[in-house]
Amino acid sequence: MISQNEKAEAFQRLHDSGACFVIANFWDQGSARLLEHLGFKALASSSAGFAFSQAKSDLAISKSSLLTHLAAVCQSTSLPVSADLQNGFGNDPEDVAVTLLQAAKTGIVGGSIEDAMDSGGNPVYPLEFAAERIRQAAAAVKSLGCKFMLTARAENYLYGQADLKDTIRRLQAYQDAGADVLFAPGVQSREDIRQIVSSIDRPLNVLAGITGMSLSVADLAELGVTRISLGGALARAAYGALLQAAQEVQVKGTFGFTQRAASGKELNAIFAK
Repeated sequence: MISQNEKAEAFQRLHDSGACFVIANFWDQGSARLLEHLGFKALASSSAGFAFSQAKSDLAISKSSLLTHLAAVCQSTSLPVSADLQNGFGNDPEDVAVTLLQAAKTGIVGGSIEDAMDSGGNPVYPLEFAAERIRQAAAAVKSLGCKFMLTARAENYLYGQADLKDTIRRLQAYQDAGADVLFAPGVQSREDIRQIVSSIDRPLNVLAGITGMSLSVADLAELGVTRISLGGALARAAYGALLQAAQEVQVKGTFGFTQRAASGKELNAIFAK
């Protein structure tokens, strides 16, 4: 079994290699194993995908259930795992630090922290407060016994605030606070991404699993993006296929979906390894 330290070193090398890579988002142990089988080099959790697997809406999962989920996945894959830790399950910087220390015990070697709370009005934290959250998160990470890639997220674009200048200002503050990777989910245009990359000195993660994203892996690599994540897109694709198959049976009374389904023989062979 590959140790957490070995996974951490492998994850670090992926970010240091100078090449762009896709970190695929799982939602349960089975999907993690399938993504490893397909050749991905690192995995990330999806809070939305995990919530759907628990018959809950996104952001309705508890910290305890997420940590149990992460521990199970880390035991079932030899790949480095980074976790979507939402806003750290608390507004205070101390809450974020505690969550990171707890999450690291599951076997993950990276995690992302959002700079917004799930509430009405303007949920994005004031910049200085958001930076302090990352600063304390980075201090907690440094106390761990192995390398841990801390990702700081600027949530402006996901909350309808497509303010590139403020997003760059936030990412710069987070890198100064100690973040290892920077992430502005929702940014899609070639020019916005180019400006962000030229304004920071940390690896940039771009969310590709989002409606409207037209840039390819090659395009993003050319722009200087280090890491590409898919969010809940793979989980939604899987659940979308389930909905379509079940609707075919209910509405048409036919079973054409079985021609597109993976065979039991194929899945048994993958999971038997």
